[in-house]
Amino acid sequence: MSIATILAVYGISWWLTLFVILPLGVKSQAEAGDVAPGTEAGAPAVPRLWRKVGITSLAAIPVAACLVIFIQYVE
Repeated sequence: MSIATILAVYGISWWLTLFVILPLGVKSQAEAGDVAPGTEAGAPAVPRLWRKVGITSLAAIPVAACLVIFIQYVE
């Protein structure tokens, strides 16, 4: 398996993992009791995106490793 294939598997795994991690620990502005004028009440009060990017980057490694092993096994 080439490095490009491994990087592609990691990239896809990273995006899928990001969509799983994004809603974790999010409080809406309405739940926090502080709705900023001109924004939706359901918008996140504190999104913490850089923290979630870091967690996603670490969590995607074992996911991608399992997929690479599976792809090697199937071939």
